[in-house]
Amino acid sequence: MSEVILEAKNITRSYFEGKIRTDVLKGVNLAIRQDELTAIIGKSGSGKSTLLHILGTLDTPTSGEILFKGDDLCRLSGNKKAQFRNQNLGFVYQFHHLLGDFTALENVMMPLLIGNMDIKKAKATACEYLEKVGLSHRIGYRPSEMSGGERQRVAIARALAGHPDIVLADEPTGNLDAKNAQAVFSLFTELAKNEHLAVVMVTHDNSLAKMCDKIYTMKDGVIDEN
Repeated sequence: MSEVILEAKNITRSYFEGKIRTDVLKGVNLAIRQDELTAIIGKSGSGKSTLLHILGTLDTPTSGEILFKGDDLCRLSGNKKAQFRNQNLGFVYQFHHLLGDFTALENVMMPLLIGNMDIKKAKATACEYLEKVGLSHRIGYRPSEMSGGERQRVAIARALAGHPDIVLADEPTGNLDAKNAQAVFSLFTELAKNEHLAVVMVTHDNSLAKMCDKIYTMKDGVIDEN
């Protein structure tokens, strides 16, 4: 069995509006293993996306620990968290979040350049990953000139090009029709397996979740053990 790379320990998250407290996460525990695909499923409002944001250091839990290779990410400063995300995490969202004025190549290069990669190497790496997702013929195209499936493949190339340890995906096929969703998911999971990544995916699509190695079901802010 592969090693645990990311672990949530008794995570809670509460939000306050005046004196009203809403408990979104109520003591969540889970373990993410390297080289495994993990799905988090559940109804809207069950806490899935909040949990994913906390795993990705985009939000801070009210209590509990997020351990990356044994180190508590919650103790990092804001700058250190940003550095950690750039070096160790890749993100894929339901909506591609590509920069509209940039080409596919430039969109994939951008996080590499932010991470201080040499521009020549960044371009070569971006080209390599666009080829891996079957878009070497689209490197000069802007998002508006590509189909929905193509845009999402660019987003996958961008997430993987930095060689992250973990990819966090929030409904990565949720904005695609069934045929494109299956094609993009198959490509995504094949590349992740080839790169020996840990993948954590929030999805409403149980058919896709069943293709993952591990499934966690969220219900009312907790992991439903049933």
